[in-house]
Amino acid sequence: MQTFQHTSVLMDEAMTLLDPQRGGVYVDGTLGGGGHAAAVLARAPQSSHLLGIELDPAAIAAADAVLAPYAPRYQIVRGNYADMAGICRRAGVDGVAGILLDIGVSSHQLDTPERGFSFKFPAALDMRLDPDAPVDAAHIVNTYSEVDLADVIFRYGEERASRRIAKLIVAQRKSATITTTTELADLVAHALGGKRGKIHPATRTFQALRIAVNGELDVLTTVIPAALELLAPGGRLVIISFHSLEDRIVKHAFRDVCTQSMVRRYRLLTKHPLTASDAELAANPRSRSAKMRAIEYVG
Repeated sequence: MQTFQHTSVLMDEAMTLLDPQRGGVYVDGTLGGGGHAAAVLARAPQSSHLLGIELDPAAIAAADAVLAPYAPRYQIVRGNYADMAGICRRAGVDGVAGILLDIGVSSHQLDTPERGFSFKFPAALDMRLDPDAPVDAAHIVNTYSEVDLADVIFRYGEERASRRIAKLIVAQRKSATITTTTELADLVAHALGGKRGKIHPATRTFQALRIAVNGELDVLTTVIPAALELLAPGGRLVIISFHSLEDRIVKHAFRDVCTQSMVRRYRLLTKHPLTASDAELAANPRSRSAKMRAIEYVG
């Protein structure tokens, strides 16, 4: 298996908003390879502690190696950030100074063929962030009805041609099960007439399937209020998203608690989402779609 490689996005912006120099307890709910977590620990006082949450065993191993110089100031828990409140409770973590969520798939996951996230490599249709999860992309592609499949592709991929794509998928699987990423990518390209603009024609369909497999939008919707409840006065929640569906959820959730909360008071730290600088885009083109929003619990 290839070495875990991933470049954390919006690093400077994340550190400015989290401001770990203040000290306290920090939670990285999407630990990944540990890039952001290491930056927090490097800047935070020696008395500070970080709890990292991650589903992917390969990412956990990589993060543990990256964070080793900061032992024993960190703890890694394998789990879904959807259960952040429960994980923090069991770890005895409360009154959090800062929480970071970097939503999406890591470069390592995208570039590891056997994970099945990318149409660039022939591989089994998988797309599970948690390798132990029961449902993979092949299950959805080969068992969902045409209507349900079209709904997934439209709702989570914002693909206007979802019905055409679903119809062709269902027709194809009558003669043979669709098992690989390249098979599916070729089918989608055919459904769209082979049109290729700036992005591959299968990009939106693959995004939709990944979101459906991992329940990503439901998880994000659930975790925001739970994360906000964990914050101590002055504590901050910073979220990095990678497509409009995620950013919309974050934007509305932050706006709603700032305008509707009567007991706990919050303030937006980002009126508009922060995006990658020209320098970061040149160094890491995958940062082009990243958007960062942040909120503070006033008290």
